[in-house]
Amino acid sequence: LKAPERHDFVYIHVEAPDEAGHSGNYRDKIKAIEDIDALVVGSIIRGVKSFESYRILLMPDHPTPIEIRTHSDDPVPFVIYDSGDQRDNGDATFDESIAEREGIVFIDEGHRLMDFFIRSKTDL
Repeated sequence: LKAPERHDFVYIHVEAPDEAGHSGNYRDKIKAIEDIDALVVGSIIRGVKSFESYRILLMPDHPTPIEIRTHSDDPVPFVIYDSGDQRDNGDATFDESIAEREGIVFIDEGHRLMDFFIRSKTDL
């Protein structure tokens, strides 16, 4: 994981969950998401821990539900981790119930997400 050493912003795109959605194979989609968690997210988190501060935004580029096998205009879920956020709720996982408890952020206009991510988690 060398890119964060040379760049302030790094973008990684993984296509596997989208392709699994197009195929309609739920097992492949689950496997793709598990692989991202284990191989991509885990590597990123281990790699950036050496930095004083960092933020990670994890999200799909669009939903591709296996039921319809094509892209949808459903809201895109996302999670932001900020190393400067001192809250420690002890959650080792992230799911809908945790999002509900912590407060769901809905960004109506997609172009506002990047400003929200880079500047702060306030002023939506």
